[in-house]
Amino acid sequence: MNTLILAQALPVNETLSNYSDLAFRTAFGLYALALLASMIYYAGFRVAKVAESSRELAGAGGPGLTESVSLTDNGDEDRSSAGSLRWARIAQLFVIIAWLFQAASLILRGVATSRFPWGNMYEFILATTLLGVGAGLIFLRKPAMAVAWPYVLVPVLALLFFGGTHLYSEAAPVVPALRSYWLPIHVSIISLGSGILLIAGVASIMYLIRVWQPQGREKGWGARIARPLPAAETLDRLAYRTTVIAFPIFGVGILLGAVWAESAWGRFWGWDPKETASFVSWVLYAGYLHARATSGWGPKKAAWINLAGFAVLLFNLFFINIVISGLHSYAGLN
Repeated sequence: MNTLILAQALPVNETLSNYSDLAFRTAFGLYALALLASMIYYAGFRVAKVAESSRELAGAGGPGLTESVSLTDNGDEDRSSAGSLRWARIAQLFVIIAWLFQAASLILRGVATSRFPWGNMYEFILATTLLGVGAGLIFLRKPAMAVAWPYVLVPVLALLFFGGTHLYSEAAPVVPALRSYWLPIHVSIISLGSGILLIAGVASIMYLIRVWQPQGREKGWGARIARPLPAAETLDRLAYRTTVIAFPIFGVGILLGAVWAESAWGRFWGWDPKETASFVSWVLYAGYLHARATSGWGPKKAAWINLAGFAVLLFNLFFINIVISGLHSYAGLN
């Protein structure tokens, strides 16, 4: 323990700290480009759908007309799809490169301060979004799920922007309360669970949009938004699968936080605002999994519970850490 505390007190390497900030800004710019490319890909689905509808109408006109339009419109559809797919690949390439820069930013800050780089809100957001995007690269790797990236990148960019402007902290040693081996253990597990739950929340949002605009029967102003989305069953499975993985991880993070609390404050649980909000979000996710597995509820009602858990998770991340005073107040600005 004394060795760890001594390491935390070492001077900050300003050069590496500056490189960390530069890598962060580069990652943010690349994520923005990835969002632009993914939105172009998303919009490109409308062209393919129009071509598909034209081909179906042509098919109703007789064999000769079917063959004629198939040769023309099918070629247009193939070119449109290929063009859209190119933007999807560009978006994924930008995401991967941005993810590497973001990881470099986090690592460089850790090396610069000679500590694990999640001692304040800026670093926690950096770590959580890094793991969230990493989860997206795993769970959204199938071509059919490429349309989900705008829904992922919008909250990621919002979190990074807010963290990099309003919550930014200069690279420095952490406060004494965080100089513990429990910091990397507890925060890493909570960040991993929260990052995967980001994908679960996004999947539930897309699922509710798809239920609102059934596949093949889209109409009104929401048709453009819903048409590129996969089938509702696919999105429901994605939300459920990611929550099943993240739920025990997040629960273990809460339990280990209680162990750390006993070591630091002499009690496992004291209903501190952050502890309470974490417990509420965990209960909501437990309720989602129960509702999802119970036939009487149905996936639509379960999806709303999943979104409620995600909302409490975000509320805990910002409002509890920054506005409400408690034992976890040092997790805000350094």
